[in-house]
Amino acid sequence: MGLFDNLKDRFNKAEFTVAPNKKLKTISNDFEEAFDLKLVFYKGSIIADGDLTLAALNKKTTKEVNTKADGLNIKGSMKVGDVEKLFDTNFGVKVQVKDKKGEICVPNNITLGQAAREEYEK
Repeated sequence: MGLFDNLKDRFNKAEFTVAPNKKLKTISNDFEEAFDLKLVFYKGSIIADGDLTLAALNKKTTKEVNTKADGLNIKGSMKVGDVEKLFDTNFGVKVQVKDKKGEICVPNNITLGQAAREEYEK
């Protein structure tokens, strides 16, 4: 990754935050707008209903969702695996970051910025 891309990732989309009272589809749409990647929420091994909020998802999962947690600040310079862990740690939900088409899970060891610039093939 070039130095310019790394710097751009650090400052680009720095305002993206996740609030626990937002609907999952709103969080996913905001994530896609910010990073040009898909964010998929899971209830167990099944994709969660997008009309649920993080609080409502709490009633559907065995793991407790911390609906009083502060919002997350996510930046393009963060690694995909770290973003996924933040959702689990702060809200108790499983998420996967996928490519622009929502078909392929992106590798955990690259940044969101790198993932957005990559082209993935099935």
